[in-house]
Amino acid sequence: MGIDTSSVWIIVPAFNEAQVIGDVIADLRSVFARVVCVDDGSRDDTADVALRAGAHVVSHPVNLGQGAAIQTGVEYARRQPGAAVFATFDADGQHRLKDVVSMMERLSRGDVDIVIGTRFTGSTINQTPPLKRLILRAAASLSPSSRRLGLTDAHNGLRVFGRSVADELNLTMSGMSHASEFIALIDENHWRVAEEPVEILYTDYSLSKGQPLLNGVNIVFDGFLRGRMRR
Repeated sequence: MGIDTSSVWIIVPAFNEAQVIGDVIADLRSVFARVVCVDDGSRDDTADVALRAGAHVVSHPVNLGQGAAIQTGVEYARRQPGAAVFATFDADGQHRLKDVVSMMERLSRGDVDIVIGTRFTGSTINQTPPLKRLILRAAASLSPSSRRLGLTDAHNGLRVFGRSVADELNLTMSGMSHASEFIALIDENHWRVAEEPVEILYTDYSLSKGQPLLNGVNIVFDGFLRGRMRR
């Protein structure tokens, strides 16, 4: 990989993921030594398992939502000496290590500030459950920022970005709608963005942790509301 892994921090937001978080952290640390798991008020042993797997662990006393957990993780990572590259990575085992590596190689070309994974190019599209695919495509098409940026998968949790993005990142929408806010911030800050094809591993476990249709509608509405409030 054409980047110094000692400058990389992986941010893993987690809520009640004790069943899988150890394997997720161990897999990441086979390449990246610096992983911070943000335990977002879990009621199980997520924090202890992540710590035993070698992650730095930051804990929220109560569940604040994935957006807040990502923000906490980025703030922790950007305070660490030498931190230059950052990635967000889901805790439920649906992301692949090799996709993060490919995205970091794309970032290392130097012509973009952030790389976002997309499941809607290449052969991965058929692996996305039909209802989820419908929701995600609707969210992208209804988002003015996504359309302007030419993004196809605005709610992919796999992101890789440089220091300029990390220093300015300020997610205020704590729940799943943080994904729409992240895209809006890219647009507002004129960060250079590219998509990279990734594969999402839809296991029974990861699907059980997924968002229902109503939450998908709420994500779109929250993104619209944020746009109205910032006018």
